[in-house]
Amino acid sequence: MSPLSALGVFCGLFLPMCLGEYNTHSCIPRKSVLYQDNLKLFREEGIWNYSTMLVREDLGLLLLGAREAVYALDINDISIKKSGVYWRVTEEKQRECTYKGKHAEIECRNYIRTLHKVDDSTMYVCGTNAFSPTCDYMTYSEGQLRLEEVQEEGKGKCPFDPFQKYSSIMVGNDLYSATSINFLGSEPVVLRSSSSVLRTEFKSSWLNEPNFVYMDLVPESNNNPEGDDDKVYLFFSENAMEYDFYNKLTVSRVARVCKGDMGGQRTLQRKWTSFLKARLDCSLPEPSLPSIVQDVFLLKNDDWRKSVFYAVFTPQSSSDMSAVCAYSVSAIGDVFDKGKFKTPVTVETSHVKWVMYSGEVPTPRPGACINNAARALGMERSLDLPDKTLQFIRDRPLMDEAVHPLTGRPLLVKRGDLFTRLVVDSVLALDGERYAVMFIGTENGYVQKAVNYAGEMFIIEEIQLYQTPEAIRTLSLSSTGQLYAGSEYGAVQMPLSECGRYQSCLDCVLARDPYCGWDLSTGLCSAVAIFFFRNMIQSLKDGDVSQCPKSETMKPEKYTLVPGNNVKLPCQPDSNLAQVQWLFSGQLLLSDTKYYIYNGGILILNASSADTGQYTCESVEQVNSRPYTRTMAVMEVTEKVVGLQVVLALLSLMLVGLVAWNLYKGCFRNIFSENSGAGQVKRPSDDYTQIQNNITSEFKLLGPTPSHSANRNQHAIIAFKGNGEHHFSPGSNMSTVDGLGYIDDESEI
Repeated sequence: MSPLSALGVFCGLFLPMCLGEYNTHSCIPRKSVLYQDNLKLFREEGIWNYSTMLVREDLGLLLLGAREAVYALDINDISIKKSGVYWRVTEEKQRECTYKGKHAEIECRNYIRTLHKVDDSTMYVCGTNAFSPTCDYMTYSEGQLRLEEVQEEGKGKCPFDPFQKYSSIMVGNDLYSATSINFLGSEPVVLRSSSSVLRTEFKSSWLNEPNFVYMDLVPESNNNPEGDDDKVYLFFSENAMEYDFYNKLTVSRVARVCKGDMGGQRTLQRKWTSFLKARLDCSLPEPSLPSIVQDVFLLKNDDWRKSVFYAVFTPQSSSDMSAVCAYSVSAIGDVFDKGKFKTPVTVETSHVKWVMYSGEVPTPRPGACINNAARALGMERSLDLPDKTLQFIRDRPLMDEAVHPLTGRPLLVKRGDLFTRLVVDSVLALDGERYAVMFIGTENGYVQKAVNYAGEMFIIEEIQLYQTPEAIRTLSLSSTGQLYAGSEYGAVQMPLSECGRYQSCLDCVLARDPYCGWDLSTGLCSAVAIFFFRNMIQSLKDGDVSQCPKSETMKPEKYTLVPGNNVKLPCQPDSNLAQVQWLFSGQLLLSDTKYYIYNGGILILNASSADTGQYTCESVEQVNSRPYTRTMAVMEVTEKVVGLQVVLALLSLMLVGLVAWNLYKGCFRNIFSENSGAGQVKRPSDDYTQIQNNITSEFKLLGPTPSHSANRNQHAIIAFKGNGEHHFSPGSNMSTVDGLGYIDDESEI
């Protein structure tokens, strides 16, 4: 089979298209909020890579790690720096780093990669330190941040390479980390740094060129009838070993280890006895190679079984499609606790192939934590496990079955700038239900605020956080309703909701934002408050605006036209999902040789007295196939007598007077004969025309440059000719009228 045929078979079988039709219309953000100067920004001149965050609400701080610096910022306003420490590399370290072939000003610096809480006033911090990872303790007291200068070896706790993916978590006083343990980055480990150090085996069947993404603890010992242990879950991608593929194939994984693991007595000494991994599935709606996990967030529930991992995926091909999938902790646990294992077998060509293991599984079950079943067999610690169980898990850490999304398909699929990071907030809405609101960072510095309503993908809004495109490297939430984003350039703070953006009840309800509702008592879109449920309107799943008060009749705006000229009437919809329609005296208008409808309004071409009257701009937005119409603007267009007519009348009177004067003086005949050969008198009308169609040669307006917020109103392309005719090509999309001659303001008349 040829490589291309193998790829086709793989894409067709391994990643089938998801069930159901994706609602791509709703994957366009309803609102686009461009960069605003009032966002709270922190950056310091000469400092870069603001990519590590630790929220300390107990101290009122956001701790921000950057290149060679750690800052203590006010959690309510991160533009306020309370304190900071600088941890620079020594000249000797930098010199050693450059001798090993690294760039002195880029790689041979100290990038802060680890920030964890130890106790009420102490943090644990690690940096790359010019490819010589080092850790230290840091305290905050009396408003001052201070390094304790108790430096210790950071190998295995922090990556050597500042740009290598890495993850860690502090559980009690134990640091769990997933990184490379050598300078070359060729020895990946999942390590627990504690009194009983444990790590993974240096075998490709355990970790095969991985990129670590995320770690978190799930307290599965709480109210567990099986007496199970707490577990640390790890998300990463690696080269697959279970597929016959002509090239390296990257897949996404989820792995877990038990908190109480102490390693084996003879087999797997000081190694994990509970390390298991499984493939993570997030199929995109088109055949492609497996999507790659980029970031994960655990939305915790009081009942750990209902906790959910949300993960961002991007393609490993040239596609521009990103996705978010969700996985329940209980579903992942079922794969590890009840699923089949994969086992390596040697085929005739001495090639190792991984197939489902169908033999007898040892007791206790390989990879399981010490639970009631193991204790019943007299095994209180992993050190008591039999060699047969440990040898099995040493050679077969991979599960046969993949972990599938909670809903069977992605929660969100979107084309465009790729997703980079995400955090998720649980919001109690007016209907008494909790909704998971996703805040997704992109590679161009936007945050997408999205919800999945019973299978419907819906992006409430997108917010531009940086004036120039900057990939978002980290996101953090606080319980005070703030979101913090970090990038190479700096850190930005934004509120989780800005209900004041919605000016009307219709706009507020159609936003379907769980944080916001229309307050009937104040007539404003406000943050949902538990105590005012009865006075607020909110409809998240249906977008039902029937309870909204009837809007007041809109007062028409006055516009004046000049016959023979173009007139522009502006109207901008307040939703990217809305279609704009224009009515003239109650009749629907379409783009033709008379009217040109575009994203910002309508252009009346070659206006005349017949075009005077009332124009209405309406926004039509559909929710669950139900259209909602809202009047955006009403304009009264009238004709105005221009000064040119008055001037012509005065000139006529002056000419009559001049003729009468010449006749009276008897010299009219002489004047006429003297001027008969000098040519005809030039008509003055061109000199007095204030607004002209200045288009004298044929040209065509092409479609607009694609804007970030796409509006799908279909318009026409206009070709202007010197004879004043306007010709249209249907089916195009125009967003501006730059270059056209039109009357935009009465002062131009």
